[in-house]
Amino acid sequence: RRRSFLGGMLSGIVEPIFAVLTILLSSLIVPLLSYFLSFAAGAMLYVVVEELIADAVFGDDGDTGTVFFALGFSIMMLLDVALG
Repeated sequence: RRRSFLGGMLSGIVEPIFAVLTILLSSLIVPLLSYFLSFAAGAMLYVVVEELIADAVFGDDGDTGTVFFALGFSIMMLLDVALG
């Protein structure tokens, strides 16, 4: 029991260490936060589209649908920026 308890304690010791490190480095992370969040949103969009398109298309792995979704989304964003 003692060994299990110590193992659990040691596995959780990294959390306060990295919490303090994050607080100290937060001034460096804040300017990059929008890029990190946009990357996370893009990754989530890819996962959702890949799974939904693959389930919606029978006999295909869904890569074609995913590529055309990405192309359409890129064109939409380009037009949004260009036309305001």
